[in-house]
Amino acid sequence: MSAIGATRGENVTADGVIALLENGRILTTPVLRAAVSRLAPPMDTVASYHFGWIDQTGRPAVGDGGKAVRPALALLTAEAAGAPAETGIPGAVAVELVHNFSLLHDDLIDGDEQRRHRDTVWKVHGPAQAILVGDALFALANEVLLEQGTPEAGRATRRLTAATRKLIDGQAQDITFEHLERVTVQECLDMEGNKTGSLLACAASIGAVLGGASEADADALEEYGYHLGLAFQAVDDLLGIWGDPASTGKQTWSDLRQRKKSLPVVAALAAGGPASERLGELLAADAKNPENDAFNEEEFAMRAALIEEAGGREWTSQEARRQYATAVAALDKMDMPEEINRKLVGLADFVVVREK
Repeated sequence: MSAIGATRGENVTADGVIALLENGRILTTPVLRAAVSRLAPPMDTVASYHFGWIDQTGRPAVGDGGKAVRPALALLTAEAAGAPAETGIPGAVAVELVHNFSLLHDDLIDGDEQRRHRDTVWKVHGPAQAILVGDALFALANEVLLEQGTPEAGRATRRLTAATRKLIDGQAQDITFEHLERVTVQECLDMEGNKTGSLLACAASIGAVLGGASEADADALEEYGYHLGLAFQAVDDLLGIWGDPASTGKQTWSDLRQRKKSLPVVAALAAGGPASERLGELLAADAKNPENDAFNEEEFAMRAALIEEAGGREWTSQEARRQYATAVAALDKMDMPEEINRKLVGLADFVVVREK
């Protein structure tokens, strides 16, 4: 069962969206692999393991490379600007490099030992390699764009670096929130807009920029991507508490284990009522004793039940739908082929109706 239910089924079918994602992966992966091969040993090997191209022993592997939403957006929006999809490939690769830079660092910061059903880089190769490879991927992203040597590449790089700064801002906010008793819903939305919305906004505009789109059209696509990112993160927050580990590749109650002030938690705290008050008492005790990690499964299940009873789960589901609607509405600000519009709406459907 999906995280929030169906959206607009009259658009591109689920199979059509899967085909879009796979096409983006096919076009992007060879260029991405060539870029990663520039890294000095052992960083090239470590990065290849992270991307799922090899296993821990260095043998070729067919791993789960993620959903590939960002590359698909970069290629589609190049077409929205009237350029061939291939025009967006450098942007797609650059955004994927930045995204994976953030994953490498996030896994280490959060202490996550699993990603995509395999051990994370820091667990296999050590924290130092996770930091260094992440840094190298970020530098490589800018290199891939700037070596195009065009004015459009310069415009695209400015958007990418701004998005990366906001992404890092969001990660810093997220860490800070873990040690606070209370965070407002707006503060949480601002954090998630930085941490997730900024890079999806960049992915949704960077292909168009490379294709010669005006700033106004690129801004409209960026708005679509930003709100799509907030919808994506709202669903992620639901899966971070109630997702099936067999689908998500993470532990049960993963966000509760990390004391994350995600949207369901923050919305539940703001709701008032007995369940909200009890949850607030538990989180206040956590803040006074942050090193306490002696919780058992029953404790996490109880906290998840309190969040749901207080309305945090339903509010977050509704917020995902609100952000989805705002994202889709932004597409009307740009004149693009109807087929591309439908595909972008279909991608938005896919983002908010998923189980992992």
